[in-house]
Amino acid sequence: MKKTLLPGLLAAALLSLTLPSCGPSVAEGDDDIATTALPPLPAAPDTTQGAKQPEQMRELNSVNATEDIKKMQPQM
Repeated sequence: MKKTLLPGLLAAALLSLTLPSCGPSVAEGDDDIATTALPPLPAAPDTTQGAKQPEQMRELNSVNATEDIKKMQPQM
């Protein structure tokens, strides 16, 4: 075996024993943390400018996506 294996294992064991003792000590009755409710989110902005949305959403596939992209391209 290598000479560094035993000291490495010993160091890992000592580190694993000391890590839990370094954490914050929080008792069950500590209430020093603010627990107020967050304010409600604002309404989403209307990006459609009042345009009516289609009743049924189109299927997301390559043919429909290609058609939509072609409609968005400027006509020359």
